[in-house]
Amino acid sequence: MTSGVTLQLRVTPKSATARIGDIGEDAAGRRFLRVYVREVPDKGKANDAVIKLLAKSWGLPKSGFAIRSGASERNKTISIAGDPDQLMAVLAPLFAPDNEE
Repeated sequence: MTSGVTLQLRVTPKSATARIGDIGEDAAGRRFLRVYVREVPDKGKANDAVIKLLAKSWGLPKSGFAIRSGASERNKTISIAGDPDQLMAVLAPLFAPDNEE
């Protein structure tokens, strides 16, 4: 992939509802997006649900998403293919001050 954006996620599987949460920060100061899915973390079901939720919420194709690291962990790095400026226009509301912890 030559263009796109990369996001850090913290995924909570087996949640009561599937939703995109707020922005969090770990002890090292790295920011991440909280994502909650109903699926169990078994055989990639939760990962598939994360991609489906993000793609639908942001109006982007599922094929543009890829899990780059953390496929079997709660903390994941995903990449989204596309024009970085256009993607950031879609993602910018997530990083608004009223969306943070």
